[in-house]
Amino acid sequence: MADVRDIMELERPSTPEITRETILGADKSKKRTSAAPKVPKRPEGMHREVFALLYNDNKDVPPLFPSDTIGNNGYKQTKVKLGMRKPRKWKWMAFTNPARKDNATFYHWRRPSDEPKEYPFAKFNKKVDVPSYTEVEYQQHLKCDGWTKEETDHLMDLAQRFDLRFIMMTDRYDTEKFCKRSVEDLKERYYKICGILAKLNGEKKIYTYDADHERRRKEQLKKLYERKPEQIEEEQFLLGELKKIEARKKERERKTQDLQKLISQADNQNETPRKTDKKLPKKKITNPARPSRVDTNAAESAGIKFPDYKNSGVSLRSQRMKLPANVGQKKSKGIEQILQEMGLDLNPIPTEDICQHFNELRSDMVLLMELKAALGTCEYELQSLRHQYEALNPGKTLAIPPQLLSNSDTDSKVSTAEIIDVSNPGLSNSSGAIAAPAKHRELNARI
Repeated sequence: MADVRDIMELERPSTPEITRETILGADKSKKRTSAAPKVPKRPEGMHREVFALLYNDNKDVPPLFPSDTIGNNGYKQTKVKLGMRKPRKWKWMAFTNPARKDNATFYHWRRPSDEPKEYPFAKFNKKVDVPSYTEVEYQQHLKCDGWTKEETDHLMDLAQRFDLRFIMMTDRYDTEKFCKRSVEDLKERYYKICGILAKLNGEKKIYTYDADHERRRKEQLKKLYERKPEQIEEEQFLLGELKKIEARKKERERKTQDLQKLISQADNQNETPRKTDKKLPKKKITNPARPSRVDTNAAESAGIKFPDYKNSGVSLRSQRMKLPANVGQKKSKGIEQILQEMGLDLNPIPTEDICQHFNELRSDMVLLMELKAALGTCEYELQSLRHQYEALNPGKTLAIPPQLLSNSDTDSKVSTAEIIDVSNPGLSNSSGAIAAPAKHRELNARI
């Protein structure tokens, strides 16, 4: 507007002088800074926590000397509201511990208003029930060679005093009056007496102690503890060599299986052209016969190969009944269905015999399912060859021997295949064994 008024020669109003303060607005900032409270600076070298103790919430300067002239008992702000009731009294009172038999009296602080209760820690005083016997029972049932009645009474007394802590019983055993006994000897004698008395009382659960096994176990632990560094290194070396031998064995078995598969495939390829040359003349073959999809080694490699748990260490027997990872979900469902039809449990008790027979039963189930699938594929191949022969030779029929056909009808095959499909890509086409009966019906309709 100033330029326009200058062009038209009009009077120009006076423009205010532009300064740094007008642009940045220093006046407002001054007002804000003046309104803010002044924060005292922490002296150099003083910790933050110590500096915070010098001021209260309002940042007031602390007094120069303590004063009680301020109300509320010397506090500027009352932080705790003290009640006007009288506090309950505590009294130094006597008590007894029922776990002690000497009737000792002790004292502690307690409110007189509280009712006297039993000492709460007395419930932790647990005692072991050590059996007792009479003179007649000892003479008739508890006599033992090498143990007198006096020594047996001494053993039972120590068991009662030390709550069956046999290490302490062995240490406190009277070796001057009796012969020296080991921990295993004392345990064997004590638990033998307990078992005989339990039988006399008609109890069914009787604990038996194997002292020889315990001695051998401690001897082995002693030998293991006293091993030299050279022996430990030798053991580690032998374990490493064992792992290498097992790895080489698995690699050799894998190469052997691959070689057997290659040999069987080569034999099958050499045998199939000879059979087709005998059945069909070379002049009448317009389309080459497709190779059979049936693997002759299916029965040999069928079933389930359960791993052998021969590694050192502890393992559960139920792991032997676990299906390997290479068993598919369809096979697992088929096995469960057959077990349910047979009325068997899916997870029986894993005893030694049950594990072995249960694994053999499931392996035979998988073999049976694979044989059924292979049989259906073979029948489909025979029907396909028969239709090809009849198409190439009108008016002629190719009779299939009855021993090559199964006795079951087509519908049962369809239901079995729908429930269990165990055919692999090497044994069936892309549609699997389920599509074979459908192709049979389609070919029959065309004919």
